[in-house]
Amino acid sequence: MDGAPSDQMQPVAADPAVLGLVDGFCESFATERRLSEHTVRAYHADLTAFAVWCHGKSVDPTAAGVRTLRRYLADLSAADYERTTINRHLSSLRSFYRWLIVQGVVADDPAGALMGPKKDRSLPAVIGPSDMAALLSVHGPRDRSGRPRKQDARDIRDQALLEFLYACGVRVSEASGLLLANVDFRRGSVKVFGKGSKERIVPLHPMALAAMERYRDQARDELLVQGPVAYFFVSNRGGRYTTDAIRKMFKRTVREAGLDESLSPHAMRHTFATDVLGGGADLRSVQEMLGHASLSTTQIYTHVEAERLKAVHSQACPRA
Repeated sequence: MDGAPSDQMQPVAADPAVLGLVDGFCESFATERRLSEHTVRAYHADLTAFAVWCHGKSVDPTAAGVRTLRRYLADLSAADYERTTINRHLSSLRSFYRWLIVQGVVADDPAGALMGPKKDRSLPAVIGPSDMAALLSVHGPRDRSGRPRKQDARDIRDQALLEFLYACGVRVSEASGLLLANVDFRRGSVKVFGKGSKERIVPLHPMALAAMERYRDQARDELLVQGPVAYFFVSNRGGRYTTDAIRKMFKRTVREAGLDESLSPHAMRHTFATDVLGGGADLRSVQEMLGHASLSTTQIYTHVEAERLKAVHSQACPRA
């Protein structure tokens, strides 16, 4: 539609002063919250899209009221944006206007009074046992048929990383930021820093521990082409294994395993949560291991497990 906001619009179509405020907010927010590069880029894209829209409508964002922002959200909806995307844009605007108040740029927060569209309750993607076995075999020492295969340093690293994601349910940003000093091989646990730099200790499954120990002893030094680094997982160039590089590796691995290419690394986290709940873990323990601030966020996995049980029942029960 004409004038519809888009994350693909170029920044040159907006007021440079407003774009400067967006840059300042993102830099400040990233430092204060210690956000991942991926999260900061999402904030920047959302707010840049809003700045472009304001420029096209001859609106000053620093003088915008509730009606203006409601009109912006309506345009997002008219442009067939998903509800989750609209809510993300609204969340970005709320944070932005709160920051503008602190900076003394605006006196009121027009985004604070707005409600986003209700989200459709969807269950997270979960990787089944056979698919998980196929995924973990791509870089493993044996192929899906059990035949030995030759691994290079990158295979050993990626195998350890995939085992770690599945065994601990960590976020990609947490895996990327994992420090060598925070892996306790003796106790079989890792210290990770989640959203808001919240620290938690997560136990390691013996298979993940073995894969990570093998990577440390047989592959990590080979990848350190530029000298020592503090991060546990090292990139092909000898630096930190970034979140973008991990996501690309995961996509390649999913493709080679012949799985649904829409799967993301976050599916490993969902699968971990679902499997440990199905194995008898209590909800509070799973919340702690995942680093969820609210128990309600963790409760979605009880629904996943219930759906799984329904599927098993319908297949196995003669009267189903």
